[in-house]
Amino acid sequence: MTLTGSPVFWILLTLAVIAIVTYFERFMDLRRAQIDYRDFLKGVINVLDAGNDAEALAICEDTSAPVASIVESAVRHRNAPARVLREAVDSQGRAEIGRLDRRLAALAIIGQVAPGIGLLGTIIGFIKTILFVNSSEMVSRAELLSVAMDSLVSAAMGIALAVAVTIMYGSLRVRLERTVVELEAAASQILGYLATSSHKEADA
Repeated sequence: MTLTGSPVFWILLTLAVIAIVTYFERFMDLRRAQIDYRDFLKGVINVLDAGNDAEALAICEDTSAPVASIVESAVRHRNAPARVLREAVDSQGRAEIGRLDRRLAALAIIGQVAPGIGLLGTIIGFIKTILFVNSSEMVSRAELLSVAMDSLVSAAMGIALAVAVTIMYGSLRVRLERTVVELEAAASQILGYLATSSHKEADA
């Protein structure tokens, strides 16, 4: 028995590849999602103050970041009732957060099941070791150690994969939570600005 011939080895290797691909894809997406929302809002608000809603929408459409989609939704519904405006912004915010959060659950699941799969490989290996010993009258120490080591390496691989994936998941979760806080702040600011501007227009 060799480690590379074990189904558990290939299962863990496949999970490792999935985890690495998922991590870098999510990392790049979350990195693109983070922009200086304060400067972005300042630019949009300056354009809105000039009375050019179309240009403000164009700025949002040209900016590939979640905050731009939320601000765009607010600008498109700026003349709607306050409840409708807030619901539109909240709905867009939930959609953007859901998009950023996708496939993160896959990393969490891999981190949870990897040790169990490794342990399963160890148990299967020891069962094969016992069967090997019982079926052979003469068993050398080298052969016995080889089979036993393959079993132990399965557990080690599972634990190592779980630790690595947990770190990946944690780093992405921190980045996602930071982005969510910025999106909420941007939504609050644009809603506050639109509420203030609507009151000024009504007073005028």
